[in-house]
Amino acid sequence: MKSFKDSTGREWAITLTLGTALKVKSKLGIDLLQPEAGEPPLLSRLGTDELLLAEIICCLLEGQFEKHNVSESDIYECFDGATLLASQKAFYEEMVDFFQKRGRADRAKAVSKQTKLIGLAITTAEAKIDAVDIEKLMSGAMSGELPERSESSQTV
Repeated sequence: MKSFKDSTGREWAITLTLGTALKVKSKLGIDLLQPEAGEPPLLSRLGTDELLLAEIICCLLEGQFEKHNVSESDIYECFDGATLLASQKAFYEEMVDFFQKRGRADRAKAVSKQTKLIGLAITTAEAKIDAVDIEKLMSGAMSGELPERSESSQTV
């Protein structure tokens, strides 16, 4: 069980069990116990579709709604960026633990690799954004000189 706090300070626990996996599959049609399945694989979808990830996490938290006196819509309202990041980290850590204890080191490694891939993709994107010289682009645009187009943009 991994925990995190939402934007109001409430503590939530993410637990992956056969029961919670069945609940997610029944409600959302997503099989958490086969993260490599699908096209694209579920792990890839989770890394790129934040709303899907949020729906899954919310589904995993349903059993705690009564304790916190909240509804599903309340959860979405108090899940700001920091909360979604914290819940995502807890979710992935819980998946790794589940698969390790289940004896599926392959799936645990895949989930770990996915979290590293997400971090690397963010770092790479930030570096590309940081490399953009806005002043140079603007001075070129003002003088009528546009930057050279890449090959990929010329084949449109």
